[in-house]
Amino acid sequence: MRSMPKLASVFDGKKFLWNGVLYETRQQASEVQAGYDKEGFETRLSEEDGKHLVYSRRVSAQQTAAGGN
Repeated sequence: MRSMPKLASVFDGKKFLWNGVLYETRQQASEVQAGYDKEGFETRLSEEDGKHLVYSRRVSAQQTAAGGN
């Protein structure tokens, strides 16, 4: 039985949340990732059991103004 991906993962010391969708191809996941990026999210792609996942985190206005992440 396949286990569900983690709802939250840490990348580069930052917590990201999974969007809850398993994508069949990296291309599909990349297209969704691009949409999140345009909306001001930081994103990471991950692969588990041959499925592609998109993790995201909102960049706060304070971080954006300071030029940080």
